[in-house]
Amino acid sequence: MSPLEQMLSRSILLFVAIPLAAFGMSLLWKNKDEKPIAAIVLMSKGLYLATALTFALLWMVDGAIARHYHVIDLYRTSDFVFAFDLYYDGITAVFSIVGAILFFLVSTFSKYYMHRDEGYKRFFNTILLFALGYNMIIFSGNFETMFIGWEIIGLSSFLLIAFYRNRYLPVKNAFKVLSNYRISDVALMMAMWMLHHLTHRNIRFDEFADLASGNISKSGMVAFIAGMFLLAAIVKSAQFPFSSWLPRAMEGPTSSSAIFYGSLSVHIGVFLLLRTHPFWESIPWMKYALIFFGALTSITATLTARVQATVKTQIAYSSAAQIGLIFIEVALGFHTLALIHFAGNAFLRTYQLLVSPSVLNYLVHQQYFHDRSPLGKFVSKWKATLYVLSIREWELDGILFRHVWNPFKRIGNRLQRIYHPSLMALFPLKAMLAFLVSGAIPDDDSYSGQIFAVIFISIALSLLLYAFSYRHSAIQAWNNLAMAHVFMIAGVESISTEIRLAELYFYGGGILAAYLTGMYTLIRIRSIDNDLSLARYHGYVHTHKGSALMFLISAIAMMGFPITTAFIGIDVLFTYVQADQILPAALMACCFIFLELASVRIFLRIFLGPDKKLYHPVAYRSS
Repeated sequence: MSPLEQMLSRSILLFVAIPLAAFGMSLLWKNKDEKPIAAIVLMSKGLYLATALTFALLWMVDGAIARHYHVIDLYRTSDFVFAFDLYYDGITAVFSIVGAILFFLVSTFSKYYMHRDEGYKRFFNTILLFALGYNMIIFSGNFETMFIGWEIIGLSSFLLIAFYRNRYLPVKNAFKVLSNYRISDVALMMAMWMLHHLTHRNIRFDEFADLASGNISKSGMVAFIAGMFLLAAIVKSAQFPFSSWLPRAMEGPTSSSAIFYGSLSVHIGVFLLLRTHPFWESIPWMKYALIFFGALTSITATLTARVQATVKTQIAYSSAAQIGLIFIEVALGFHTLALIHFAGNAFLRTYQLLVSPSVLNYLVHQQYFHDRSPLGKFVSKWKATLYVLSIREWELDGILFRHVWNPFKRIGNRLQRIYHPSLMALFPLKAMLAFLVSGAIPDDDSYSGQIFAVIFISIALSLLLYAFSYRHSAIQAWNNLAMAHVFMIAGVESISTEIRLAELYFYGGGILAAYLTGMYTLIRIRSIDNDLSLARYHGYVHTHKGSALMFLISAIAMMGFPITTAFIGIDVLFTYVQADQILPAALMACCFIFLELASVRIFLRIFLGPDKKLYHPVAYRSS
C-alpha cells in the first residue's frame, strides 16, 4: 500500500469523527451562549467541507479506485460479524461534497435565522446529529454501518419536525413522519436479514458486483431482497404512495426543512438504490417498478405542487417529483446523470426554502397593492377532477391511515377488552414461563419450535399493539414494551439452539437498562403531578426538561437505537430466524415497527404537546 493510500485509509474516519466530536462539544455549553455553539458548528462544518474537497482530490490523484476501509469489529462469531466498515467511491464523493457545502451554507444561515430562539442549542445539536447519521450512511462499507446512520437520521428528523414541541401539529406530524420512516427502517432490516441467509456471511459493498448473478438458483430470496430495497427507497424518498409525509415534515424551522426535506435526507433513497444497483441491475421487474413509481410520483407530485397554497408544500412536492425522475434515471443506468440531477435538485430546493420567507413577504406586498381578480372561464370536468385530487393530495394520507395504521389500532383497542387488568398482572410470570418453555424445546423438534415461536412472537405483537392504542397509564404501556421483548426473545430461542449467552446479555442488558431508566422517570413525573394518562398531551417538557431528555433516551434505547448493546443483540438474534420461516419473520417485522411507535408515543403524550397548565402559553391546534 502506497503512502497516499495509507493516508486516505486513516483519514476517512474523520468524516465520522468531526460531526461526532462537534455534537459532543456543543452539549457542554448553556442554551444562552449562542456564540460558542455557532463557532463549534461553523468550525466543524468548515473543517468537514475542507476535508471532503481535499479527500476527493487526493482520491482522484490516487486513481479514483473504490476503496473499502475496515475500522473495527463490534461483535464477531464463527458465522456472524458486526463490523464498522467505511467505503469510498464516486457516489460517496458526490454525496459528501454536496452535503458538506449545504451543511456549511445552512449552518451559516441558521446562525442568524435562529438567533434568540429558545431552542437555539437544541437546533444545532440535532443538525450535528443529522450530519453524523448522514455521513455514516454515505461512507458506510456494509449494511450494519449504514443502518446505524439510517436510524440516526430518522431520530434527528423526528426531533426537528417536533422542534416547536409546545404545539399540537408539529408533534402530531413528527409522529406521522416517524411511522412512515419506520416502514423504511424495517424494510432495510428485512433485506439485511435475507442477505445474511442468502450469502451466509455479512456482505460488504465492494463485494456486491456479482452477488445477484451468483445466486440465480435462489431467485426468490434475491427478489425479496430487491423488493425490500425498493420499499425502503420509496418510503425514504417520499415516492408514491408515501409522498404525503414530506410536506408534513416541513413543520420544523425553515433551515432544517431546507437541509432535510429539500436536499439531503430526502435523497437517501436514491443513494440506497445507487449503492445496491450491482445487486438488482439484472432484475427486469425491479427496473420497471422504479420507472413506474418514479413516473407516477413525478406526475402526481407535479400536479399537487401546482395547486397548493403554502410555499413549503409546493417545494416539498416539487422535490418529490424531481426525485421520481432520478429514480427513472437510476433504473435506466444513467448514474452520472442521476448524481448531477441530485446535486442540482438539492441546491435548488435548499435555496428556495431559505428564501421563501422573503419571497412570501414580497408576494403579499405585491398582492396588496396590485391585486387583480382573475377572469372567470369554463373548466372541464377532467381539469376540475385533477384539481380536486391535487388539492387533497390524492388522499394518500387518509388512505394510509385507514388501510395501514387504523386496522392495527382497532386490534389494539379490542385487545384492551380481552386483556383484563388482572390478566395483565400475570403477564410478567407468563413471560418468564415462555422463556423457560422456549429453552426446554428439544433441538431436533423444529416443527414444535416454529409453533411456539409464532405463539410467543404473536403475544409480543399483541402487547405492542395494546401499548400502541392504550389511553390510560403510561406505566402500564411501558411495562408492556418490556414484556414484549421477553416474548420476542423466547420466540427466537424456540427456533434456534445456537443462541450464545453473550448475545442474550447484549439484548437483555440494553433493554433492562432502558426499562429501568424509563420507569424511574415515569414514577418521578407521577409523584409530581399524579397524571400519566395517554389520552392527551401533557407537555411536561416545559417544567421537566431533564426528565424529558432522560425518557427520550430510554425510549429510543427500548426500541434498539444504537446507544446500547441491545442494538447489536437485536441484529444478531434476528438472524436466527431462518429464511423459510416467513411467518415468524413477518411477525418480528411488525414487532419492530410497533415497538418504536409505541415507545415514542409514550414520550410524545407525556412530555411534548401543549402544556395542560393554563399559565403556560398555548398555541392553537391549527398554528
